[in-house]
Amino acid sequence: MKLARAGAVLVAATAAVALTACGSGFNSGGGAQDSKKPLTVLIGSSGPAETAAVKKEVADWSKTSGVKATVQAASNLNQQLAQGFSSGKPADVFYLSTDALAGYASNGSLYAYGDKLDNRSDFYPSLVKSFTYDGKLQCAPKDFSTLQLIINTDAWSKAGLTDADVPTTWDQLSAVAKKLTTGSQTGLVISGEYARIGAFMTEAGGNLMNDDSTKATADSDANLKALQYVQDNLKAGDFKFAADVGAGWGGEAFGKQLSAMTIEGNWISGSQQNDYPDVKYKVVPLPKGPAGAGTLQFTNCWGIAADSKNKDGAVDLVKALTSKSDQLAFAKAFGVMPSIQSAAAEWKKEFPDYAPFLDAASYAQGVSTAKGAADVVADFNSQVAKLATADPKAILTSTQKNLEALTK
Repeated sequence: MKLARAGAVLVAATAAVALTACGSGFNSGGGAQDSKKPLTVLIGSSGPAETAAVKKEVADWSKTSGVKATVQAASNLNQQLAQGFSSGKPADVFYLSTDALAGYASNGSLYAYGDKLDNRSDFYPSLVKSFTYDGKLQCAPKDFSTLQLIINTDAWSKAGLTDADVPTTWDQLSAVAKKLTTGSQTGLVISGEYARIGAFMTEAGGNLMNDDSTKATADSDANLKALQYVQDNLKAGDFKFAADVGAGWGGEAFGKQLSAMTIEGNWISGSQQNDYPDVKYKVVPLPKGPAGAGTLQFTNCWGIAADSKNKDGAVDLVKALTSKSDQLAFAKAFGVMPSIQSAAAEWKKEFPDYAPFLDAASYAQGVSTAKGAADVVADFNSQVAKLATADPKAILTSTQKNLEALTK
């Protein structure tokens, strides 16, 4: 079964969300409550399969609970979410990305219901951390993805490489990328942005901010080592950015066989299945860097509006949607990875070829959740897109200054 891109898994979203309006201002919940009041659910869907799956599980819950609930697939989730809050009529339950969390949590728009979750200890700790603000788990992690190395198996064999050559270190990755670079095909092509290069940062022992996004750590020796490594390979011509080969992202370059390898999340399988079904590939763990194994993770949660008139019903719905049965149903329907540890074994049994994505849950690092970090990442991306000829140290120094301004 194919794995499709998780709906609204915003792969390092780099546009700031318009967090202009406040909610009720009472994060513990205020206003008259009605346990039978209908609920509205706003999602950012990857396509018909995801929309249908969410509607089915919500309908099943409605039938059991007696509470009517309707699902709307947003055409622009961030915009519609912001409009709902600004009008004072937000959806009761909605997909919420890590980059939007701090803004909505800080202005009172969110109902922080984490302490009401019976399965809180079952969520991966790193996901809980991603959705914790001001010491409170704001919302239940919905699903997640990690980055791993994707290899074109035909190109691999043609270059005389075997399973024994699968790279486990940076030096080995450079070596196989060189062997795989022939004519119009580059060894490794990735998107020129933090959402991919950040994986090398984690492997070197760095990241843009610390784990709880309270301290800027961009200007570190580890991050410099990572950028210099990528730069060296760009200059050698064995690594390239997607834009430099005429592709919109690494998956497109890989599908068009402009690259023999790329670094992507489990959503790439949907693209491959739909657009490039003849390209054979396999997923392997990213090579370890100077500090060991590392990668980035991307996730969303089920947010609940502080202004909801049926918070109890909304929490009960989220409990159902994050249950093992519902999460595995979503995985089978549109390929997401469950956010709870108890579903891991069954997921890997269903999708054995994609196990490296889930195996990385124990060491994957989240992207910054600090309010305003998305703008800083956007600036970082504009600079790193020219990494082949830019000064890595200058990029990191600039980013450090911008991130420090967020934490003062």
